[in-house]
Formats: sequence, structure tokens, C-alpha cells
Amino acid sequence: MDDLTIIEQVLQGNTNAFGLLVERYQAKVYNLALRMCGNEEDAFDLSQESFVRAWQNLSGFHRDAAFSTWLFRLTSNVCIDFLRSQKRRAAVSLTYLDDDNEAAQLDLPDPGLGPEAAALAAEDRELLRRAMDQLSPECRQIITLRAIDDLSYAQIAEILNVQEGTVKSRLSRARTQLKNKLLQIGNKSFREASILSGRGDAR
Repeated sequence: MDDLTIIEQVLQGNTNAFGLLVERYQAKVYNLALRMCGNEEDAFDLSQESFVRAWQNLSGFHRDAAFSTWLFRLTSNVCIDFLRSQKRRAAVSLTYLDDDNEAAQLDLPDPGLGPEAAALAAEDRELLRRAMDQLSPECRQIITLRAIDDLSYAQIAEILNVQEGTVKSRLSRARTQLKNKLLQIGNKSFREASILSGRGDAR
């Protein structure tokens, strides 16, 4: 059953049907929240809050956009509101739930690394985590959507409800900030350049 059919059933009074949407998207919503807030307990609470808001505002969902896009936009906004309210930022998580709902770690570097390169890659992940933790919520958001969740410019534009050109300019500024943060914490040769340089940014 597609999302629109489920939504129609919910709006017609079949409230149990909303559980199908929760089941379908809970892992992706949780992963987005986890990568933005960096704390598993907070990510769980934020994902629950996102679904509550989705339930409360479902009648305002416009059929010209995908439900997933609308839901991710809502989740992203919930997370930004949370981050802005925190005096102390949580550390950014580079873990996620895989397709079997098992915890896995995001592998940023290229596959097939030898032992020495793998050790350097692990160091890079730690440096990236520390640098991401120092970014503004907005910069963290767009880098998460682009470099970590690997969404296209068009998808991010839909989620943020902005033009693709705005996505590109925001991403450029965020990458500059991230590069500066990496330099500030003492790394002058961050080896995973794609997250900074925009390698593969044709789409």
C-alpha cells in the first residue's frame, strides 16, 4: 500500500493506519535525528516527537510532495529546534541503524583500505565528529543531508523548502566552516576530502 493511500485512510478515520507509516519510516527518521543530535536517547525522543507532529499536522500534508520528504523536513526542523535550545551540544553520531535495525558505523572513507589506511580513517572519523559538533545546527543539518545521507540537491531542496541554488550556497558555506573547524582542532590534511570538496556533486 502506498503512502498516499495510507494517509487517505488515516484522514478518513482509520487511525490505526498511521502505524504503517511509523513502521515504514521509523528507522530513517531515527537515523536522521541521531546524526543531527548525536545522542541515542535524544534521537529516540526527537523521532517520537516528529511522528507526533506528523500525526497532528497530517491534514496539512500537500500531495504534490512525497510524504517522506515532508516527514524528513519536519524531523529536521524538530532537531534544529532541539539543538538551538541546548546550551551544550551533544556529540555528533556517525552511527546508524542498518536495514536489519542493527547499529552500524558510517564508513566515510573509500572501501578496501589496508590496516594503516584504516587506522587513519578511524582517526578521520573522530576528527570529523569533533568538528561537526562545533558547527551551527543549520550547517550540521545540510552536511548531514548531503554528505552523510547522500541526498541529491533536488531532494534537499524539497526537504528544506528552498531552491537548489540555495542548497548549493548553504552547503558551500557549511563545508568552509567544517574545514575551518578541522584546522582549528589541528588537522591540516584531513584525508576524507569528499565531505569537504564536494566530490561527486554533479547531482
